[in-house]
Amino acid sequence: MANPAQTSTQSRSQRFRDATEAVVGCSDCGTAQVIRDPVRGEVICTNCGLVLDSHMVDHGPEWRAFTSEERDRRARTGGPIDFTRHDKGLSTTIDWRDRDASGRKLAPGLRAQIYRLRKWQIRTRVHSSIDRNLARAMSELDRITSQLSVPRPVKEASAILYRRTVERHLIRGRSIEAMIAACVYAGCRLRQVPRTLDEIAHHSRINRKELGRCYRLLLRKLDMRVPIAQPADFVPRFAQALELSSRSQRRAIDILDKAKAKGITAGKDPTGLAAATLYIASIQEGERRTQREIANIARVTEVTVRNRYKEMVRVLNLQVEI
Repeated sequence: MANPAQTSTQSRSQRFRDATEAVVGCSDCGTAQVIRDPVRGEVICTNCGLVLDSHMVDHGPEWRAFTSEERDRRARTGGPIDFTRHDKGLSTTIDWRDRDASGRKLAPGLRAQIYRLRKWQIRTRVHSSIDRNLARAMSELDRITSQLSVPRPVKEASAILYRRTVERHLIRGRSIEAMIAACVYAGCRLRQVPRTLDEIAHHSRINRKELGRCYRLLLRKLDMRVPIAQPADFVPRFAQALELSSRSQRRAIDILDKAKAKGITAGKDPTGLAAATLYIASIQEGERRTQREIANIARVTEVTVRNRYKEMVRVLNLQVEI
């Protein structure tokens, strides 16, 4: 027979786990709507007010901080794992400044010792071929993402994809620059921050054909499910570069929705569709932009903009004054 005290402890522990997950039900009214009060350490039913558990353990720090600087100074842990650094940000770094924690200069003997430690620390950080590969790739990733001005989630997704290619031994015999550029393109598609192959190829200095080959390799070997780029995703970026108002952006997206409902967007380049709808919207809103200006921003030809424009005007019966 189980010990009653042990059974009570297990029951209390189970109730605490359920309360933390906010799935425990009220024993009085049966509702599952409960809240956890971290100040009082209680789990309370929102329907009848019954206290389901009390004296809950606070797993936070024992100190308080009122500013971000004070919180960083008191914290006893490091930063989170950073996949965009070759060592994930977990290695020790010896600073180049010869000063101690109090800001005082080091003694000459200690300074020489720190110099030797710093030298060996730099040598051992990239002691294997994989570490050297990742160090070079992450440096190239910083450069490309900085020039493309993509958000942080895209950069992290690209770094994770590249680490997967290294684990699958897909880098062997291929250019690091080409593979990291393909990972950046795939990361942009996964996070729905679209960039064209021409943009990636321009900033990575990799041939567009080679970049496309590496991207198809990623799709095939990593079993990726990449969402299709939508024309509406390109509209805000193109409109900002063309200095168009939010009204023009909204009208362009409305035109794209109507075109999609009519089925005339299937199988066509999304950048060309976005460029054509922006051309129509700019005319209707009185913010006229030339086809050449829009084509240069969208990196398509004027013929593409003109063909998509004429097709939308004809099918959707749009009123456009040229």
